[in-house]
Amino acid sequence: MKKSLALLMVLTLIVSLFAGCAKSEDAAKEVVIYQNKVEIHDQLSAFATAYTAETGVKVTVKTSGGDSPYAEALKAEFQSDRQPDIFVIEGMGGYNTWESKLGSFDGDEWIGLTDLEFVVDGKVIGFPVAVEAWGIAYNVDLLNKAGIDPATLTSQEGYRAAFEKIDSMKADLGVSSAIAMAAGPDMRWVTGLHNFNGYLSAGLEYGDTTVLDKLNAGEADMQRLTEYADWVELLFQYSDRSVLLTGNYDAQVGQFATGKSVFIHQGNWIDPWLVSNGVTFPMAYAPHASVKGEFDSIFIGAPSFYVLNKDSGSTAEAKAFLNYMATNTKGHEYMVNEAKMVPAFTNVTLKPDTPLSANVTEWLAKSASYTWLQNDMPDGFGMSTIGPIYESIAKGDINKQGFIDAIAAKIAENK
Repeated sequence: MKKSLALLMVLTLIVSLFAGCAKSEDAAKEVVIYQNKVEIHDQLSAFATAYTAETGVKVTVKTSGGDSPYAEALKAEFQSDRQPDIFVIEGMGGYNTWESKLGSFDGDEWIGLTDLEFVVDGKVIGFPVAVEAWGIAYNVDLLNKAGIDPATLTSQEGYRAAFEKIDSMKADLGVSSAIAMAAGPDMRWVTGLHNFNGYLSAGLEYGDTTVLDKLNAGEADMQRLTEYADWVELLFQYSDRSVLLTGNYDAQVGQFATGKSVFIHQGNWIDPWLVSNGVTFPMAYAPHASVKGEFDSIFIGAPSFYVLNKDSGSTAEAKAFLNYMATNTKGHEYMVNEAKMVPAFTNVTLKPDTPLSANVTEWLAKSASYTWLQNDMPDGFGMSTIGPIYESIAKGDINKQGFIDAIAAKIAENK
């Protein structure tokens, strides 16, 4: 009897020790997210903290973006011992760079709740961060004060007339320029990616990759590139020179936010910045007039995707966190009311109340969208290869023809 009791006590102790080890192991599980949206760092971190409190799984958010080059910073993370469990890629360019590190999702509930998952060769690789969009955003009050009908902002001719009128009324309007535009070294993602996307897709049917395919094959559409250069010249001509040449993200968005420009070249991802800085004036989007013709849509897509590091030791926990975000009402609250995003999931019933994201939903309702294609160019082509060319024309180091020739030459290098 004593032997049996002693044996039972030993077995109980062993079970307790294993249970304690299991609990310690679970508690030690951590999911590290490396993401590129400085605008939502605080909001995502707060959501992660709440998730940790509810589930016991620690989620840490690390961010590089805005004025900091995310792609280079991410590569540095992978070259160190700080590899993230979840990170962000954008389109096929990002996929091609990180293919060897990417795991796939399989059977996750969120996959059935969206049409915007990132799929390669039949495998679900990416969780869509949000529906994002950009056009030329405008201050409704200032545009009304200038007597300009936003319905006229559908062509280069319409924008030229509007910019010229605003330029002649700067003192009356209290602005320093018609548009807040930035082309300095910190803002190559605005020029070499987002602005250049107008060359790739403006005016084309959604999903039309004709111009992109030519670029990836080393061929420039010279007629379209020439018309696009007119658009770049127009935006730069009516920008504040200081913001254009040396302004960072805060300087560009701040100029618009303080009413010192009527327009801004940015996307609905600036909503959290605007809210946190107390900006309340009404605003909306007009199309980019990137080439000649009439335009009736803005650029809309789900360009960014959370992806899994296949070498992570916390894959199950990483997938659970993303699934929670898409399927739980607390995740919906985070995406819409905290991060001020337009979710890519059909089960989300909340509507954004911030001006630009709310306006994006109106464009979506009209099915008025041009494709995001800039992330499907060769890795680094937009920011590193052609980004500096925008700086050169902004500074006056080259003229418009020099800009056209330089872009065409870089495209030819893709052969």
